Amino acid sequence: MSRIALVTLVVDDYDEAIRFYTEALGFRLVEDAPRPDGSRWVVVAPGDQGTGLLLARAKGEAQGARVGDQTGGRVGFFLHTGDFAGDHARMLAAGVTFLEEPRHEPYGSVAVFQDLYGNRWDLLQPAD
Repeated sequence: MSRIALVTLVVDDYDEAIRFYTEALGFRLVEDAPRPDGSRWVVVAPGDQGTGLLLARAKGEAQGARVGDQTGGRVGFFLHTGDFAGDHARMLAAGVTFLEEPRHEPYGSVAVFQDLYGNRWDLLQPAD
């Protein structure tokens, strides 16, 4: 069976991105390996399953312009949780910026937040 294993997220700095994703969002650092060209292979992921994020440091002007706006201002990433209220409170305490108050939709509890660069995410607890 096929699955998406990684999605690249262009970042300004490896270490600040690792800190944000592991400390503020609670992801785990899966891999941080140096590469011969001076870059690093950095993967973070929520929990033990699901798609990981390859944190790729921007190279050049074109990539640098995409940092924080990889999806043109739309929500581009969806973080599912089994404890919306707990994760929302933990993320707020860690300084994560939410762009709206939590809302309850037919599909679940949701609130849009942004990562350290401004990319928009949904924190989402799907309805049963």
